[in-house]
Amino acid sequence: MNPQYLSRLPDSGFDRVDALLGSVDTSLAQHFPGDRPQSQPIHTVYVSAADARPDTPRRWSEQAVALLDRYADALESVGTTGALPDVRTVLQNRPVMDLRIDFEDGYGWRSDDIEDAAALDAGRTLRLLSSDPDGPRFLGIRAKGLAPHERRRGIRTLELVLEGAGGVPNGFVFTVPKLRAAAQVTAVVALCEELERAYGLPDGSLHFELQIESPQAVIGPDGTVTVAKAIHLADGRCTGLHYGTYDYSAACGIASRFQSLEHPVADHAKSVMLVAAAQTGVWVCDGSTQVVPQGSDDDVRAALSRHYRLVTRSLERGYYQGWDMHPGHLITRWLATFDFYRGALPAAATRLQAYLDRQGGGVVDEPATAQALATVVLRGLACGAFDEDVVLAQAPGCTVDVLHNLVARAVVPGT
Repeated sequence: MNPQYLSRLPDSGFDRVDALLGSVDTSLAQHFPGDRPQSQPIHTVYVSAADARPDTPRRWSEQAVALLDRYADALESVGTTGALPDVRTVLQNRPVMDLRIDFEDGYGWRSDDIEDAAALDAGRTLRLLSSDPDGPRFLGIRAKGLAPHERRRGIRTLELVLEGAGGVPNGFVFTVPKLRAAAQVTAVVALCEELERAYGLPDGSLHFELQIESPQAVIGPDGTVTVAKAIHLADGRCTGLHYGTYDYSAACGIASRFQSLEHPVADHAKSVMLVAAAQTGVWVCDGSTQVVPQGSDDDVRAALSRHYRLVTRSLERGYYQGWDMHPGHLITRWLATFDFYRGALPAAATRLQAYLDRQGGGVVDEPATAQALATVVLRGLACGAFDEDVVLAQAPGCTVDVLHNLVARAVVPGT
């Protein structure tokens, strides 16, 4: 402030405005804390509880590498940055970032004895995987939902998974399918509290994702956005929103032939999810495709090309995570992701360096734009699309610390 300018407003005027906005400031800080410090995984691998084992990531790795080697020519033709050798390395070493053992649609209804045993096995599997340095950084289960006919079965399965795991494994989260009302989230929070008390777990140690596969989860009977309310009823326990492609499309009356990640009803739902989750620290995850690389050579090539295109489309629209349902999906997930971030780096690095140098160039960026550009570069670094040396070669001022400061909109030293 200019010390030579004397304000005509008395201190009581400023105090009055502060008093009116104090509670608003507190509410905004509570409900919109910003992005989480962890890096969002690029995918969630869904495996039926009937098939999940401690060696599941290794088996998927082997199948993915074999498929890549067989169809390398087709994959090279869809890739844009020559990333296929690096993708092969990732598939050999750390192919799965997030694993969800499925007790819902991918598992079906079995006798209680069979599901009880499978839940205990799943807990033991998750415990082992969570201690593997090359294993998934995030993992968990999808139990059955909150509807009256399945509620107790879903809760029992979750409890037995925790029993088998001996507590909450590192990175554990459980998925709540078929959300239809915001008030259901209050019940899920209560369930977490009850389980923590019953098992002597630390308060707040259980977290969950909400699966958006019902129209009522997007628009409620009063016309408001259900999923936005749900996030803020979760007491900080909700970590993600996952789109359910086929259940949501079917509920909207879309014929099965046209149900896909790129149908307009899918775009609408996911746009609402993205806006509802913005600046809350809740991640948004795209759904799955039923088209897998199996069958004839032509079928496999077409499926690989299609999945690559769908992943790229999702990334362009701000959905940085998606479901993978087949080992072959890992190939095109990683390839499309590497291509996306490598393709984005040159322009982002140039504009960020110009922003830091205050030279402007052909585009004069604002702090919010610099924040978005830095976020893209950090996402590319986190998934391994490139390393810091590659970034610094194009933007010498863009160290990782500087990028984090830009994302936080902190003052960058020297600017």
